[in-house]
Amino acid sequence: MKNEMKLEFSALSENEAFARVSVGAFAAQLDPDMNELTELKTVVSEAVTNSILHGYDENPAGTIRVMVKIETDSLEITIKDDGNGIDNIDQAKEPLFTTKPDMERSGMGFTIMENFMDEVEIISEPGTGTTVYLKKRLAGARTLCN
Repeated sequence: MKNEMKLEFSALSENEAFARVSVGAFAAQLDPDMNELTELKTVVSEAVTNSILHGYDENPAGTIRVMVKIETDSLEITIKDDGNGIDNIDQAKEPLFTTKPDMERSGMGFTIMENFMDEVEIISEPGTGTTVYLKKRLAGARTLCN
Protein backbone atom coordinates (compact mmCIF):
# COMPACT_ATOMS: atom_id res chain seq x y z
CA MET A 1 0.00 0.00 0.00
CA LYS A 2 1.29 3.47 -0.85
CA ASN A 3 -0.36 6.71 0.13
CA GLU A 4 0.74 10.22 1.07
CA MET A 5 -0.52 13.50 2.46
CA LYS A 6 0.78 17.02 2.90
CA LEU A 7 -0.14 19.73 5.38
CA GLU A 8 0.98 23.34 5.49
CA PHE A 9 0.13 25.70 8.33
CA SER A 10 1.24 28.83 10.17
CA ALA A 11 3.90 28.52 12.86
CA LEU A 12 1.49 28.96 15.76
CA SER A 13 1.42 26.84 18.91
CA GLU A 14 -2.28 26.07 18.47
CA ASN A 15 -1.49 24.28 15.18
CA GLU A 16 0.70 21.67 16.90
CA ALA A 17 -2.38 19.69 17.99
CA PHE A 18 -3.79 19.88 14.45
CA ALA A 19 -0.59 18.36 13.05
CA ARG A 20 -0.48 15.63 15.71
CA VAL A 21 -4.11 14.58 15.21
CA SER A 22 -3.87 14.75 11.41
CA VAL A 23 -0.82 12.50 11.26
CA GLY A 24 -2.42 10.10 13.74
CA ALA A 25 -5.60 9.88 11.66
CA PHE A 26 -3.61 9.29 8.48
CA ALA A 27 -1.46 6.62 10.16
CA ALA A 28 -4.59 4.79 11.36
CA GLN A 29 -4.93 3.09 7.97
CA LEU A 30 -1.83 1.04 8.87
CA ASP A 31 -3.64 -0.24 11.99
CA PRO A 32 -0.99 0.80 14.54
CA ASP A 33 -1.43 -0.35 18.12
CA MET A 34 -2.08 2.33 20.76
CA ASN A 35 1.57 2.48 21.77
CA GLU A 36 2.73 3.03 18.18
CA LEU A 37 0.05 5.67 17.60
CA THR A 38 1.02 7.50 20.79
CA GLU A 39 4.69 7.45 19.78
CA LEU A 40 3.89 8.80 16.30
CA LYS A 41 1.79 11.62 17.71
CA THR A 42 4.48 12.46 20.27
CA VAL A 43 7.29 12.76 17.70
CA VAL A 44 5.11 14.95 15.49
CA SER A 45 4.37 17.17 18.50
CA GLU A 46 8.06 17.44 19.32
CA ALA A 47 9.17 18.24 15.77
CA VAL A 48 6.38 20.76 15.11
CA THR A 49 6.91 22.44 18.48
CA ASN A 50 10.64 22.75 17.72
CA SER A 51 9.81 24.43 14.40
CA ILE A 52 7.40 26.85 16.06
CA LEU A 53 9.54 27.76 19.06
CA HIS A 54 13.06 27.53 17.66
CA GLY A 55 12.62 27.87 13.91
CA TYR A 56 10.32 30.84 13.93
CA ASP A 57 10.21 32.04 17.54
CA GLU A 58 6.41 31.74 17.26
CA ASN A 59 6.28 34.07 14.25
CA PRO A 60 2.88 33.44 12.60
CA ALA A 61 4.35 34.52 9.26
CA GLY A 62 6.41 31.30 9.31
CA THR A 63 5.13 28.17 7.59
CA ILE A 64 5.54 24.56 8.64
CA ARG A 65 5.10 21.73 6.16
CA VAL A 66 4.33 18.16 7.19
CA MET A 67 4.54 15.37 4.62
CA VAL A 68 3.59 11.79 5.45
CA LYS A 69 4.09 8.74 3.25
CA ILE A 70 2.89 5.22 3.81
CA GLU A 71 5.16 2.56 2.35
CA THR A 72 3.84 -1.00 2.79
CA ASP A 73 4.78 -1.51 6.47
CA SER A 74 6.12 1.90 7.47
CA LEU A 75 5.31 5.54 7.89
CA GLU A 76 7.71 8.27 6.74
CA ILE A 77 7.17 11.74 8.21
CA THR A 78 8.98 14.88 7.07
CA ILE A 79 8.56 18.13 8.98
CA LYS A 80 10.11 21.19 7.37
CA ASP A 81 10.44 24.86 8.20
CA ASP A 82 12.29 27.73 6.54
CA GLY A 83 13.16 29.34 9.85
CA ASN A 84 16.29 30.04 11.85
CA GLY A 85 17.97 26.67 11.37
CA ILE A 86 20.18 24.89 13.87
CA ASP A 87 23.75 26.05 14.48
CA ASN A 88 25.01 22.75 15.87
CA ILE A 89 22.85 19.65 15.27
CA ASP A 90 25.00 17.38 17.45
CA GLN A 91 24.65 19.77 20.37
CA ALA A 92 20.90 20.18 19.76
CA LYS A 93 20.49 16.39 19.92
CA GLU A 94 22.13 16.16 23.37
CA PRO A 95 19.61 15.26 26.09
CA LEU A 96 18.56 18.29 28.16
CA PHE A 97 20.17 20.83 25.78
CA THR A 98 17.90 23.79 25.12
CA THR A 99 18.33 27.26 23.70
CA LYS A 100 15.21 28.41 25.56
CA PRO A 101 15.83 27.73 29.28
CA ASP A 102 13.65 30.74 30.16
CA MET A 103 10.67 28.87 28.68
CA GLU A 104 11.35 25.80 30.85
CA ARG A 105 12.01 23.64 27.77
CA SER A 106 13.19 20.14 28.66
CA GLY A 107 15.63 19.72 25.76
CA MET A 108 14.44 16.16 25.15
CA GLY A 109 12.71 16.56 21.76
CA PHE A 110 15.35 14.94 19.56
CA THR A 111 16.04 12.27 22.18
CA ILE A 112 12.35 11.34 22.22
CA MET A 113 12.27 11.22 18.41
CA GLU A 114 15.32 8.94 18.31
CA ASN A 115 13.84 6.61 20.94
CA PHE A 116 10.40 6.29 19.33
CA MET A 117 11.37 6.09 15.65
CA ASP A 118 13.43 3.62 13.62
CA GLU A 119 15.16 6.37 11.65
CA VAL A 120 15.71 10.06 12.39
CA GLU A 121 17.59 12.46 10.15
CA ILE A 122 17.96 16.18 10.78
CA ILE A 123 19.12 18.53 8.03
CA SER A 124 19.59 22.16 8.94
CA GLU A 125 21.57 25.28 8.16
CA PRO A 126 21.42 28.54 10.05
CA GLY A 127 19.15 31.00 8.30
CA THR A 128 17.64 28.47 5.88
CA GLY A 129 15.52 26.23 8.09
CA THR A 130 15.34 22.66 9.29
CA THR A 131 14.01 19.39 7.90
CA VAL A 132 13.33 16.48 10.23
CA TYR A 133 12.86 13.09 8.55
CA LEU A 134 11.31 10.31 10.66
CA LYS A 135 10.57 6.69 9.78
CA LYS A 136 8.71 4.03 11.76
CA ARG A 137 7.94 0.44 10.80
CA LEU A 138 4.60 -0.58 12.28
CA ALA A 139 3.82 -4.07 13.60
CA GLY A 140 0.15 -3.88 12.58
CA ALA A 141 1.12 -2.90 9.05
CA ARG A 142 3.30 -5.98 8.69
CA THR A 143 0.31 -8.12 9.66
CA LEU A 144 -1.95 -6.37 7.15
CA CYS A 145 0.56 -6.71 4.33
CA ASN A 146 1.28 -10.43 4.74
